[in-house]
Amino acid sequence: MSESSRSASETPLSEAAPQRHLSLFDSTSIIVGIIIGAGIYETTPLIAQNVPGVWGLVGAWVLGGFLSFVGALCYAELATAYPRSGGDFVYLTRSFDRPIGFLFAWAQLWVVRPGSIGAMAFIFARYANHLLPLNLGEAESSGLLIYAVASVLVLSFINLMGVQQGKWTQNILTTAKVLGLLLVAGVGLLYSAPPAAAPASPPAEPSTPNFGLAMIFVLFAFGGWNEMAYVGAEVRDPKRNILRALTLGTVAVAAIYILVTLAFLHALGLEGTRNSKAVAAEVLDLGLGGWGDRVISLLISISALGAINGQIFTGARIYYAMGKEHPLFAVLGRWDARLGTPVWSLIVQGVITLAVIIGFGWAGADKGFQRMVIFTTPVFWIFLVMVGQSLFVLRRHEPQTPRPYRVPLYPIPPILLCLSSLYMVFTSVDYALQPFNRSYEAFWSIGLLLVGVVMCFFDPKPASSEESA
Repeated sequence: MSESSRSASETPLSEAAPQRHLSLFDSTSIIVGIIIGAGIYETTPLIAQNVPGVWGLVGAWVLGGFLSFVGALCYAELATAYPRSGGDFVYLTRSFDRPIGFLFAWAQLWVVRPGSIGAMAFIFARYANHLLPLNLGEAESSGLLIYAVASVLVLSFINLMGVQQGKWTQNILTTAKVLGLLLVAGVGLLYSAPPAAAPASPPAEPSTPNFGLAMIFVLFAFGGWNEMAYVGAEVRDPKRNILRALTLGTVAVAAIYILVTLAFLHALGLEGTRNSKAVAAEVLDLGLGGWGDRVISLLISISALGAINGQIFTGARIYYAMGKEHPLFAVLGRWDARLGTPVWSLIVQGVITLAVIIGFGWAGADKGFQRMVIFTTPVFWIFLVMVGQSLFVLRRHEPQTPRPYRVPLYPIPPILLCLSSLYMVFTSVDYALQPFNRSYEAFWSIGLLLVGVVMCFFDPKPASSEESA
């Protein structure tokens, strides 16, 4: 393996470099805050429609939590062995050398991160505009676009102000969204809809249950458990707290999701959950009356903001690592010692994200979320497959690297991570190519990846790099 694949990630920390400011609570808040976006609210009825019964619905969430936990264990070994900024970028560079690491960071910069942040921004816009309509003329999409753009601008600015502001914003938003979900669960477990409120003559079972499709929605709702790895250089006592944050965050989210699902089932029944257009709002209406709709809109807005803030915080660390390793993007590798943030990474990330939001939302912001999913999902899962492979590669090629934590039952967990990620690649590509989804978003992501491949040939190695035997 070339020394160049290790150069930036092993350079001694200077004064203008990441400092270990993040406590265990901060780190866990990042994971929980990113995972719990709006998925649990939006996808539960869709999952219920594609499983054969109550146990199928609960089992889908349990399986999703299990697969996410397995992935978190794999990341715990990688992140504690290489506790540096950049996460996947570091692992892929060390495993498959500079071009693959570069292509991962390129894909994050132009496709995955703008699309993921944009998807949550459009969800926030939808519910914020419901609470406080902000439409110009007759077009609802104008208000949605304004809210989506404003959320990214404001949260990017907060993170630019410093790491303390970014982490406290994340802690507050995460705490609020967890308390909101517990409120939904509490109401759902205490109240239930009268039989007369059930939909008339619903089908006893879904006509064509599709457990595979249900798992797509489940794993989408669990997305983000790997984000902890990107801030490894800023975690206090990383050999202990990275593992704790990954496991605590993933297990906590799985427990919350299962609890909330049980509350939905108790309050509305299986058929009520399947046929609900706003499942959490209907549950809260049982206990809060007419306030339920507004309360749930506020909770979902807060949840989306927490996911946006967490992804802005962690994403900038990927480009910082990219800039330290690749001279072509050296400006992104500058760390502001006074603010404790990668300022240029945050600025560039914000500009690209805003361009993607405006570009995909201009013709119709009401379809922004779906467009972002088609734009980002296949690319994200392709690289997650490679991260699973990197665990095998690094164990074989760098056995001397201290590993404070080793994934149990090796090699079963990384095999499961690779297989589940491959499944998501194929199903997300199939979803993107369906006639009702087929559009230019997928072509844009493919085109941007091809540009990244070309850019690899123009990316010089650092001047200090030397090939090692």
